[in-house]
Amino acid sequence: MADSVRGGYRAVTPGLVIKGAAEAIEFYKRAFGAEEVYRFNFPGADGREQVAHAEIRIGDSLIFLGDEAPEHGAFAPSGPSPVTIHLTVADADASFNRAVEAGATVRMPLENMFWGDRHGTLTDPFGHHWAISQHIEDVSPEEMQKRLAALFNRG
Repeated sequence: MADSVRGGYRAVTPGLVIKGAAEAIEFYKRAFGAEEVYRFNFPGADGREQVAHAEIRIGDSLIFLGDEAPEHGAFAPSGPSPVTIHLTVADADASFNRAVEAGATVRMPLENMFWGDRHGTLTDPFGHHWAISQHIEDVSPEEMQKRLAALFNRG
């Protein structure tokens, strides 16, 4: 019996709709070290070539992306995104700084968090939110609860 997940894929793969997908691919290469796996282009409603579907790999994960195509029900963020893509890295400071230098906007600076990660959040130039995390400490659920309670009891 064949595996239901195609080789190289995971059970869940995010798909991003972007105004300017070709530019976004280049940004993700610079900011997150993405590797372009492939892309299919098509002529958009305005006659310009657009990305119908592309796949990039960041670390061990794939992300699908394509250009906005309202005529097909595909809309890019037009305001704050309700979704955050979490990226776990070996060096949060270096990755975070590289993304900012590439054009991402800081939403929350990097900080050592109560759950044991060094963590911060960014918005890419295309409106998508990213969390950059590096695991720095194993913390039990009980200790996390204590740290969270202490955090909220501070004035």
